[in-house]
Amino acid sequence: MNDRMTAPWAEYALARFPEDPRDQLRAWDAADTYLLRHLAESGTPLSGSVVVVGDRWGALATALSAHRPTQITDSFLAQEATRANLARNGVEATAVRLLTTQDTPPDRIDVLLVRVPKSLALLEDQLHRLAPGVHEGTVVVGTGMVKEIHTSTLHLFERILGPTRTSLAEKKARLIFCTPYPGIARAANRWPYSYRLPDDIGLVSGRTVVNHAGVFCADRLDIGTRFLLQHLPRSRGPERIVDLGCGNGVVGTAMALANPEAEVLFVDESYQAVASAEETYRENTDGVGAQFRVGDGLAEVPAGSVDLVLNNPPFHSHQATTDTTAWRMFSGARRALRPGGELWVIGNRHLGYHLKLRRLFGNSELVASDAKFVVLRAVKK
Repeated sequence: MNDRMTAPWAEYALARFPEDPRDQLRAWDAADTYLLRHLAESGTPLSGSVVVVGDRWGALATALSAHRPTQITDSFLAQEATRANLARNGVEATAVRLLTTQDTPPDRIDVLLVRVPKSLALLEDQLHRLAPGVHEGTVVVGTGMVKEIHTSTLHLFERILGPTRTSLAEKKARLIFCTPYPGIARAANRWPYSYRLPDDIGLVSGRTVVNHAGVFCADRLDIGTRFLLQHLPRSRGPERIVDLGCGNGVVGTAMALANPEAEVLFVDESYQAVASAEETYRENTDGVGAQFRVGDGLAEVPAGSVDLVLNNPPFHSHQATTDTTAWRMFSGARRALRPGGELWVIGNRHLGYHLKLRRLFGNSELVASDAKFVVLRAVKK
């Protein structure tokens, strides 16, 4: 498989993070190369403050590293991929300033490059946060695959920054051109967003959830999590519990309310998610007895140190459907659990997670099911 991206001025060796030679998904696509080619052919000046938003695996930041850009991402894995890809291409780590979506963006932005995210809410939030640094002369270019760019995407650029148009499609990719209008009258940023939980989900019934933009089902409780909340395991005493892929943290918060003696660790690779989980937890508890970590699953958790892991694994990586993330989460849980420790998983019936759990743990028990979801339990022997 070709792992080298060709830009107008050089080729770059790139990989996703964590690197897996069996992974057939590349660290860039036609949207990245289309944007880089446009910058070269249009002669866009890159001597000022260049900001790259939503760079999925560091392809754009690596290719533009000579211009010392600032990268802003919601993804811990994308940030680690950027570090690894810079090193892979002999570029000093300091060539790119790495910021998260929770950090304050630069005061002045001369070139704003936006890789359109899957979440419109995240795009909305980021454009609002970036708008104060955009001036009349800022060059704003977005990029994405055709299936990722919708009329609603263009409306966000138009409503928050200024007049917007699109390019012709090339290799199923498209560019977005926005002309900033600093005097535009824009509504206030509506993120983060809070809502009240329904009344039939146990200890968290009627409580408040806080969601930052981009978190899965940010304006309502998703039906999978609702089903899991109705079938949570019992927990007693000073157990160590992990809400793995915590999202807004409602599951971990429910476990903390059920067992005040437990220590709950909230883990997600999304900075927006962990910020949401922390606010949700503090909104509904005394604010102690929990840890919050942005990271690569349970990679930093000592082996054999956990009593219970709860997990609702994603089965998409951007637009690609893949079980890679779920497999790594289950494997990480098995390593982190003590003997007798349990992994509880909520998932769509058709995903066949019970087969993966049996391969890893040697067992898988069906706790509950409905027409769409299953709750599974695996015990580390």
